[in-house]
Amino acid sequence: MNRCTHPSTQPPPLSLALAVVCALVVGLGAAPRALAQTELEGQVQNEATKGGRNFPEGTLRGKFMVVAAPEIRLDGQTDRLSPGARIRSAENMVVTTGAITGQNLLVNYTRDPAGLVREVWILTPTEASVARASVERPFLNFWPFVAASGPRDDGKTPFDQLPKFGE
Repeated sequence: MNRCTHPSTQPPPLSLALAVVCALVVGLGAAPRALAQTELEGQVQNEATKGGRNFPEGTLRGKFMVVAAPEIRLDGQTDRLSPGARIRSAENMVVTTGAITGQNLLVNYTRDPAGLVREVWILTPTEASVARASVERPFLNFWPFVAASGPRDDGKTPFDQLPKFGE
C-alpha cells in the first residue's frame, strides 16, 4: 500500500535542491568585501613605524594627571574624562584611575564629540620619542572648547560697536 502517490506531496527532485544551493553560494561570493578591516589603513600615525602601537588619526599628545576621577589635568588645564573612558598602560592593559592618581604621565588621547577625554594611552619611551601634534592643533575645523580671542560683548557695549558676523 503506497500512501504517497500524489505528485504534490513528493519531495522536490535533487536537481532543484542543488540549483538552490548553487544560487546561494554564487550570491554569497558576489557580496561586497567587508570594509571594516581596511578602515584603519592611512589612519594610523608614525608611532607604529618605530615599534609602537597604532593610534587612530586625530590622536593628540599631552601631559596627563588624574586628580580625582573623572577630574583630570591635561597640559596644566582642568579637564574631564568621559563616562566609560579607557586608560591603557604602556603594556596596553586597561588601568583604573585609582592606580594612577597623582602621577604625571605623557599620553596620547582622543576626545568624544562632547569634548571630554575618551581614550588615553600611556606612552612607552619609544612612542614618546616620536613627534605628534598636541592641543594647539584642533581635531576639528574649529575648537569650541576654548574661548575665542576676538572681541567679546560684556553687556555694556553699544550696539553699533558690537562685532559683525564674520569678524
